[in-house]
Amino acid sequence: MCENHNHSHNHEHEHAHAHENTDSGKAELIKLFSGAFIFGAGIIALYFTSLHQYIVLAIFVLSYIILGGGIVLRAIKNIIHIRKWGVAAVLDENFLMSIATIGAFIIGEHPEAVAVMLFYQIGEFFQGAAVRKSRKSITDLMDIRPDYANLKKDGEIIKVEPLSIKIGDIIVIKPGEKVPLDGVVIEGEAMLDTKALTGESVPRKVSVSDAVLSGCINKNGVLTIKTTKTFGESTASKIIELVENASSKKAPTENFITKFARVYTPIVVVLAVLIAVIPSLVTGGGWVEHIHRGLVFLVISCPCALVISIPLGFFGGIGGASKKGVLVKGGNYLEALKNLDIVVFDKTGTLTKGVFEVTLIKPQNGFSQSEISAFAAKAEAFSNHPIALSILNAHGGNVDKSLLSEYKEIAGKGVSVKSDGQLILAGNNKLMEQAGISFEEAEETGTKVYIAVNNIFAGCIIISDRIKPDSFIALTSLKEKGIRKTVMLTGDNSQIAEAVARELNIDETYPELLPHEKVEKLELLDKQKRAKGKLAFVGDGINDAPVLARADIGIAMGGLGSDAAIEAADIVLMTDEPSKLADAVDVARFTGRVVRQNIIFALSVKVIFLLLGALGVASMWEAVFADVGVSLLAVMNATRVIKS
Repeated sequence: MCENHNHSHNHEHEHAHAHENTDSGKAELIKLFSGAFIFGAGIIALYFTSLHQYIVLAIFVLSYIILGGGIVLRAIKNIIHIRKWGVAAVLDENFLMSIATIGAFIIGEHPEAVAVMLFYQIGEFFQGAAVRKSRKSITDLMDIRPDYANLKKDGEIIKVEPLSIKIGDIIVIKPGEKVPLDGVVIEGEAMLDTKALTGESVPRKVSVSDAVLSGCINKNGVLTIKTTKTFGESTASKIIELVENASSKKAPTENFITKFARVYTPIVVVLAVLIAVIPSLVTGGGWVEHIHRGLVFLVISCPCALVISIPLGFFGGIGGASKKGVLVKGGNYLEALKNLDIVVFDKTGTLTKGVFEVTLIKPQNGFSQSEISAFAAKAEAFSNHPIALSILNAHGGNVDKSLLSEYKEIAGKGVSVKSDGQLILAGNNKLMEQAGISFEEAEETGTKVYIAVNNIFAGCIIISDRIKPDSFIALTSLKEKGIRKTVMLTGDNSQIAEAVARELNIDETYPELLPHEKVEKLELLDKQKRAKGKLAFVGDGINDAPVLARADIGIAMGGLGSDAAIEAADIVLMTDEPSKLADAVDVARFTGRVVRQNIIFALSVKVIFLLLGALGVASMWEAVFADVGVSLLAVMNATRVIKS
């Protein structure tokens, strides 16, 4: 039973993407226009010229081959594999379109046969424009992949492929280079940019005995590292592997028309056979008439308007979302968005600005805020560390370095400098304790820089990553729309993460996570969603690419987000405003209502004409024009989504 299900799924996947496997939509458009042009020529030849009937037939057959040849071939292929895929999978819209239109040719309704294929292909073209294009590999966008490694051997440094490095080899990382393999520092110290791995903006200082991960960038200094993992097992390789494989775990949204056809097609085929056979068996005659009526019934049953109405609704929804600054990569993601149940956020660059700023100055012992700012700026004047730069930016004025003397960096604690005969200390609590200065520890969340002047505690500067003003609106709006749970996954420390979560009323938060740990947490959360609910992840950095690919719906921040994150995502918020997600949910739900309206209307008209066809009242031309009318109304209804 499971085996049959898998075959069926594979068959469905083949159908759903049959129209996507071209280099571009141009080929489909050329085929559509050429087929339509030849069909128009056939109509003119039939009604306005005296050409021989076989020439006219040849024109219609050529048009039919162009427009419907692929559909007939797929139907034949499905029949050949009926034992492998099962009857339900074979009796799809390809089979229905083929048997109905070939039947129309048999009974002499050549224009109707081609017209049915033409309208079906129009629907397929719109569907092709609406669904997600095949995702390209984003490996080439993953900047964390190292190009080479500096192997230290016999006193020389040789540039080699990272794949050739073994565990225990000694490698050297120069300023500006990527760490190619995981290892331990055995010589040197430097600041490492870990943003690609953790999303954390502030570089991390490493020295002898510290572990380093591949994918980090050496900002300054020279590091000598003893490798602890091979290239294939290193952190950077694991991230790339996650990105390449995670999307295969995503449950694809089934195409409605394919599911519908599994039930609808066998029913109409059986009914057509009954219409063709039963009356003649009862009356003992009229076989030709009733067979003709059965074939007309099959032609009428072709779900052209239905096929057009569904993708057009999603196409309109995608257009409406784009007007609001939300890029949706396919109708299936828009459909999934309306069932959103759990939303998981990254922190840095998504809910926060990703830029560290001075958020608070707390003066003590009679000092003013401006004095503390000036003292801190003097202490940090010689540093290019992000914390120092944020202090200098907050101070605003220029610092005359010629007036500073005896500058000293105290490893792991801070700095000291003299200015106008005053000794200025700036650093963490360890620096204050080492200097024997009585100080009051700040309780606020963020990086704390304590300032002392001539061994008197002057105050504290709090530096933190500011929350985006839009983030609170986003979280509040999502809750109002019935999103059951909001979660934050971050590489930041627990104190900062919990402070952000409290301020934004986030339900759960998981701090200090590496990319592969984010994926693990996401998979646990995925098991908590409701039966038909969907889980979305919102992130912005390269480190978010694996988890973006793994979520039901990956949502990237497009303004400042990395290329890798945007490529891995299914939806992109082009303005970097998290609240746009709430707008996208509104568009998705409105699109869902419009699509349901189109489906109900198209099916209602179809049922009416099927009854009329079965009774011999409606001809195929009437059915085709009814489909056109329904399609036009579906288009008009879909434009409501674009204008919303």
